Amino acid sequence: MFTGIIESLGTIVSKHESAGSVVLLIELGELDASTLATGDSIAVNGACLTATLFQDNSVRFDVSPETLSKCLIGEWKIGDKVNLERALTLQKPLGGHLVSGHVDGIGQLIERRDESDSTWMQFETPRTIGRFIAVKGSITIDGISLTSNAVKDVDKNTRFEISIVPHTLAMTTLSNLIEGSHVHLEIDLVARYLERMNQRLST
Repeated sequence: MFTGIIESLGTIVSKHESAGSVVLLIELGELDASTLATGDSIAVNGACLTATLFQDNSVRFDVSPETLSKCLIGEWKIGDKVNLERALTLQKPLGGHLVSGHVDGIGQLIERRDESDSTWMQFETPRTIGRFIAVKGSITIDGISLTSNAVKDVDKNTRFEISIVPHTLAMTTLSNLIEGSHVHLEIDLVARYLERMNQRLST
């Protein structure tokens, strides 16, 4: 479990593909490797991955074919920046919202407007994901806890808007997004369970 509050920007140092799997080596940036251990869960752009080996201030992840099929990891390149967050503990403030680290789907940035006090972004995702997104509700984008300010269904897709303050933009990979960029999305846990309850009530 995570909070969606990014602790560090990491850098992909190496990437090797073998038999449908991928081995990543990621430099941890400001995340102190001494606070981590083999087997720990780390959210990498919102995807929960297991640390398998530490090398200096870098960590290796072995990514399975199942995870690759749900995420954008296969498209990542050496030198790319990624959002990192350690797993939630009882000593850690819940500054964002409860995030599982399971990517539900992919979104695409279709419009971006940079202003003096904030950056406005509009994303699009299939309605299978969009039906869980609500105005003023929580949404996780590349592991970042954010709030949707507007939601609109358009044909088979859903478009939603977020407003990002300069601090969040500077501390995450959101600053690198351009129109057309794809991102990981995780819906709010409460919305997930409400949808399941609604299905049971309607049967």
